[in-house]
Amino acid sequence: MQTINARHKFNLLGRKITFVVVLLCLSIYSFGQNNPTDNLINYEDQWIHFGFLLGGHSSKYVIKYSDAFTTPALDTVHSIVPGNLGGFKLGFIINMKVAQYLEFRMLPTVGFYENDLTYRFTDGSFLRELKDATMIELPLLFKYKSARRGNLAMYMVFGVNPSLEASGRGDEREINETLELKNWNVAVDVGVGLDIFYPFFKFSPEIRYSYGLRNMLNTPGNDFNVGLARLTTQNLGIFITFESGPQSERKLGKKRKGVGSDSSGVKNRQKKRLKQ
Repeated sequence: MQTINARHKFNLLGRKITFVVVLLCLSIYSFGQNNPTDNLINYEDQWIHFGFLLGGHSSKYVIKYSDAFTTPALDTVHSIVPGNLGGFKLGFIINMKVAQYLEFRMLPTVGFYENDLTYRFTDGSFLRELKDATMIELPLLFKYKSARRGNLAMYMVFGVNPSLEASGRGDEREINETLELKNWNVAVDVGVGLDIFYPFFKFSPEIRYSYGLRNMLNTPGNDFNVGLARLTTQNLGIFITFESGPQSERKLGKKRKGVGSDSSGVKNRQKKRLKQ
């Protein structure tokens, strides 16, 4: 019962994060549209920027049946059905300028995943095999962006995403009692987003699709994967990213504050002299 409640809370948390991300994207985009001044006009002068990302995703397995699925040994299995489950990710951003409209991004990320397979039997019963895992990911992406229009710029990203499982539920179970999968993967990532420039940072909502290239089934198999020839991963994520502006912009802001305080000090001294 505790395990079921934990899974339910995990799914609710992933959905809440996705909902908050969408609302935040809409509100910040609306605010950016109503801002008439151009922010971070010297943003491109700095060749490297740092930031962080937060996102929610929906992930599932993509399966291909093996020849053994049609043999008498599995005649009681009607089908094997992957499910869509939610999760979330946290990460850092290292963004480097390559050309005027091309950038290279490294995104060290921690992803929290849940995936499942439901084994449906001919007698109407079913068995659900759930796999959850914490993955360490390093997306290596190229970012191709449009010319900036005011405080907005569209972009697309594409590249590879290697990942390694850090921990997962079921490690203590016997091998023949669980679906055995490999602990590392490589995926192709493709996505689109919108850069929104603010006075001291850049905010970007992004949608990214990731398709796993590696067959994750372990060999030799057991009763859980004997009916499968191939199992890959796919997920669709919604992210928000924050990247810092160039140092010159931050220094300029501090200087303006300093000038304001100096001018007020001069005015106060002048008032004192007049009173004297």
